[in-house]
Amino acid sequence: MFHTLPIRTNRQTEFIDITRQVAARLTEESFQEGMVLVYCPHTTAGLTINENADPDVQRDMLRELNKIVPFEDGYAHGEGNSAAHIKATLTGLSVTIPVQNGRMALGTWQGIYFCEYDGPRSRKVHIQTIGAH
Repeated sequence: MFHTLPIRTNRQTEFIDITRQVAARLTEESFQEGMVLVYCPHTTAGLTINENADPDVQRDMLRELNKIVPFEDGYAHGEGNSAAHIKATLTGLSVTIPVQNGRMALGTWQGIYFCEYDGPRSRKVHIQTIGAH
């Protein structure tokens, strides 16, 4: 099954935990075994899997990404959002998670994050299940 999840971001850079929304799709579809692919169709945003127990992890990650790839650094791109394109490339545009017995096989502390690098904006991610219902 294929589903598009709308996301509204509120800041220039932020990580939004979408783990529950992806898990809800598996429940709604009665999806049992296989994989779930989450894909970001934007060039200035991305996806990552990381710790979801301590929000300081996301703050630290954004702070370091902003240091590594500053917003202003003499980029040639005319739109002024080259830093966002670079950050999206660093985190990637998709994650694939195994599904067993209707649940994502994420680690104890893992969550799926939408990574905004050029917000605030209205965004979306595509969710595709592959396997048995």
